[in-house]
Amino acid sequence: MACGIAPHSRCVTWRSGCEHYWKLLLFFFYLNHLVSGHIRYSIPEEMKKGSLIGNVAQDLGLDLKRLRSGRARIVTGESIQYTELKTDKGMLVVKERIDREQLCGDVTPCSFGFEVILENPMELYQITVEITDINDHSPTFKRDTIHFEISESANTGARFSLTSAEDPDVGVNGLREYSLTENENFILKQNSNADGKKYAEMVLQKPLDRETNPNLSLKLIAVDGGAPQRSGTVNIDITVLDANDNAPLFNQSVYKATVMENSPKDTYVTTVNASDADFGSNSIVTYYFSDLNSGINDLFVIDEKTGVISITGYVDYEKDKKYELRIDAKDQGGLTDSSKVVIEVTDVNDNAPTINVMSFTSPVSEDSPAGTTIGIINVKDLDSADNGKVNCRIEQNAPFKIKSNLRNYYTLVTDTALDRETVSEYNITVVATDAGMPPLSTKRTFYLKVSDVNDNAPLFSKSLYNAFIGENNSPGVSLHTVRAKDPDENQNARVSYILEDAYIGGSRLSEYISINAESGVLHAVRSFDYEQIKQLLFVVKAQDGGSPPLSSNVTVKLMIQDQNDNPPQILYPVQTGGSLVAEMVPRSADVGYLVTKVVAVDVDSGQNAWLSYKLQKATDRALFEVGLQNGEIRTIRQVTDKDAVKQRLTVIVEDNGQPSRSATVIVNVAVADSFPEVMSEFTDFTQDKEYNDNMTFYLVLALAVVSFLFITCLVVIISVKIYRWRQSRVMYQSNLPVIPYYPPRYSDTLGTGTLQHVYNYEVCRTTDSRKSDCKFGIAGSQNVLIMDPSSTGTMQRIQSEKSILDEPDSPLEVRIDITTKRTA
Repeated sequence: MACGIAPHSRCVTWRSGCEHYWKLLLFFFYLNHLVSGHIRYSIPEEMKKGSLIGNVAQDLGLDLKRLRSGRARIVTGESIQYTELKTDKGMLVVKERIDREQLCGDVTPCSFGFEVILENPMELYQITVEITDINDHSPTFKRDTIHFEISESANTGARFSLTSAEDPDVGVNGLREYSLTENENFILKQNSNADGKKYAEMVLQKPLDRETNPNLSLKLIAVDGGAPQRSGTVNIDITVLDANDNAPLFNQSVYKATVMENSPKDTYVTTVNASDADFGSNSIVTYYFSDLNSGINDLFVIDEKTGVISITGYVDYEKDKKYELRIDAKDQGGLTDSSKVVIEVTDVNDNAPTINVMSFTSPVSEDSPAGTTIGIINVKDLDSADNGKVNCRIEQNAPFKIKSNLRNYYTLVTDTALDRETVSEYNITVVATDAGMPPLSTKRTFYLKVSDVNDNAPLFSKSLYNAFIGENNSPGVSLHTVRAKDPDENQNARVSYILEDAYIGGSRLSEYISINAESGVLHAVRSFDYEQIKQLLFVVKAQDGGSPPLSSNVTVKLMIQDQNDNPPQILYPVQTGGSLVAEMVPRSADVGYLVTKVVAVDVDSGQNAWLSYKLQKATDRALFEVGLQNGEIRTIRQVTDKDAVKQRLTVIVEDNGQPSRSATVIVNVAVADSFPEVMSEFTDFTQDKEYNDNMTFYLVLALAVVSFLFITCLVVIISVKIYRWRQSRVMYQSNLPVIPYYPPRYSDTLGTGTLQHVYNYEVCRTTDSRKSDCKFGIAGSQNVLIMDPSSTGTMQRIQSEKSILDEPDSPLEVRIDITTKRTA
């Protein structure tokens, strides 16, 4: 056994020479380990199970912890695993009985290889174990007896081929030599084939004499070179025939032929030819294979008469690339000649590549960088030359590629960054194709799942959401739903909705709006009033459940829709509790004369604020009309003397809402050309009204104080009555007018004039007369009177200013300055 680095290499016998060889081999192994990660051990066959082969950890320079953490394991393409790796000690031991003859036959040197794979990171080491032979087999013959029929006329030097012995052992343990028992007629001549296989021939050195010795019995002994030496024996029985003095003769000493592997049965190979110079039956030659031990009869057959060799079995190039056949030609007299036929087998591409998975990782994270290893495969093709050259590729267009690191080993790596949201799983088909004609290929599909990382923020379907809700809503009502989608999966795709903090009019947004964190449904927290808030603009954040979480925002615009919840408000004429407003129309007024204008506003918006004016009641409907859109009160006919001085109009103002809301206003119109006429008519009206309104109060007051004040106030009352009698002749008791102020730019839309801006007048009245003198100044063609019965014997001057803005939503400011002057 040759020396190796493994223990028990049996170098004891040749210690001095083997020690130098061991050091030299160890040096080369060390260099090889550094360069290619390959070590080689040599052990004898038939070692017991558990026997130590070598310290892999030490020879590879690996730590035992690295073997365990990397999950070191042996990968072999054979069905039987002869070795086992003890990862806890780093030792390589025998796992199964190793029979060199069963493993390799007569091939030398005999070895088998495997790989040791480590993960995290991926490492690959090749280990070759050479199996050395021990002398555990004796040479054997397939026959117990060899029969020869030899003519006595056989010439000296005639050769007779002997059956070869088979010894499965190799090297010095294999067949070394043959020996023949001592005899007078034959000597033994030993030869070797081109493959080194030995065979023997008997050579006639002394002519036979059938009459003296018709039968001979010899023994052929085959001896190997092992220690101890083993041998095998076969008997040779020779029958001496009568004279046949010419042996067959082949026309060629070596025949050469070529045959394709996988050729069908009965395929022609070649023809051998031998001729015999004898005549008659002694010239008839038969052919046969001289060596029956090599199993040739299972593959080839020779026609004993014609010498045609054809195929009878399955010829496989991968098993044997060349066959050497020894052919004997024998005549009827027993004379023979030998020749050799060399048959070379031509390889055909009959083996598709095989793909073996060494390692494969699934799933792989989508954030793995390009070049990440996901698998290691081993590809083999049993064919030779171009038929055995293999090219690997990925069939479909996928973000992966194959790299070849070692012979027959390929690494499957990512070519670009992966995106689970685009493709979540791959079926990677690896195609291995050889270079034969036609090429053969093998496919292997790998299922790879891409695991998710939180690399996508939730995305809203819109950049802006518009929501609408009518005012006066119920708290808790659903407003709108916002939706965001996250293309990630599982927890990374779980979206929660959050309202961003904001303030509206000094109040937090949460006091107005709430959101369901799971569904994204917006709810109203309170009831909205369009007149206070017309719209809300706020931000909703969608946040996923990844780590760290990702989020995105969207703006929501909530618009409050107006409802008709406010009736019209009358701005003019002003309704006062203790005063009466009257508009004066001269009796000379023409048709279309502008009496006054009812001014109203509605704080609602849109069609809810569109106002229309109608005349609900009137003293004389044939005299006045109200503009439907502008509220202007105009005469519709000529005023006559028969028309009553006092005209009472009730105007209703309606908005356009559904249902509509309304307000009414009473407009008093005085049809007269002078104030005294107006005063007389409206004084009775106001005094009667005031009297009726306050009658109860005066009765109660009178009953309470009359008895107490009767005596004590008698003189005072008489004095006051005289004083008032005198003053009443100067100023007539009357109501003071309220002079309206209209907005600038207000004009008569019908073109008949404008309302008067200011009225100044003085009234003098006595307590007895209703025809007191009145002195007043008129700034236009229309008068407005306010009659106040509570201000007797006084003169009041009132100046009123009112500003009405052009816009309907503008506030109204009213300022009244009152100056009171008493005269003697």
